[in-house]
Amino acid sequence: MAARGAGRVSVLLPTYNERDNLPLVVWLLVRTFSDSGIDFEVIIIDDGSPDGTQEVAQQLEKIYGSDKIVRQLFLFPSGTAYIHGMKYATGNFIVIMDADLSHHPKFIPEFIRKQKEGNFDIVSGTRYKGNGGVYGWDLKRKLISRGANFLTQVLLRPGASDLTGSFRLYRKEVLQKLMEKCVSKGYVFQMEMIVRARQLGFTIGEVPISFVDRVYGESKLGGNEIVSFLKGLLTLFATT
Repeated sequence: MAARGAGRVSVLLPTYNERDNLPLVVWLLVRTFSDSGIDFEVIIIDDGSPDGTQEVAQQLEKIYGSDKIVRQLFLFPSGTAYIHGMKYATGNFIVIMDADLSHHPKFIPEFIRKQKEGNFDIVSGTRYKGNGGVYGWDLKRKLISRGANFLTQVLLRPGASDLTGSFRLYRKEVLQKLMEKCVSKGYVFQMEMIVRARQLGFTIGEVPISFVDRVYGESKLGGNEIVSFLKGLLTLFATT
């Protein structure tokens, strides 16, 4: 298994009601990895979607083969999905990303190049550096995201420009160690991952990405998420 994972990238793809987006994101992943000559697998971790996402995942497994598409059913809060998915990952690098088409797989080869270039433990996609950006958000969403990022930078000084994004490449063993340390859920989880990584001395590289608002389905950011973000930020500030 170790030899198999030496050059392999495992993509962890948590889903909830993504039946419309899943076929396209998987097709883009397969095409990107195939064009780049990178060995890969996609692990779909579904949170009991009532919309038929699991049936779509089953069809994708038949189309692309069970060595490339791995299906898992798991009822999870964000964060623990990755712990569950990692049990099935055979690659030595793990990409975490959203299944809603807001993260384009075309950036993954850039993540891998960046990792090799600096031998980084983590490569994080950033919307706030270089030619990175956000498309499809209204002014309110942009202000919330920018404000959350700014607050985090001021209070925690994490040494990375995008703390709330969730499109990243990790060394598998680094992700496992961070999962053991992280206690947050939801929106705060991604931020804690970077803060803990700095605390543990892991190196972080960044690649500018274009973030596009989800094509189908509802955004999960609401008032409760904003409150939990602020609580989580203050907890991290008090404990790091």
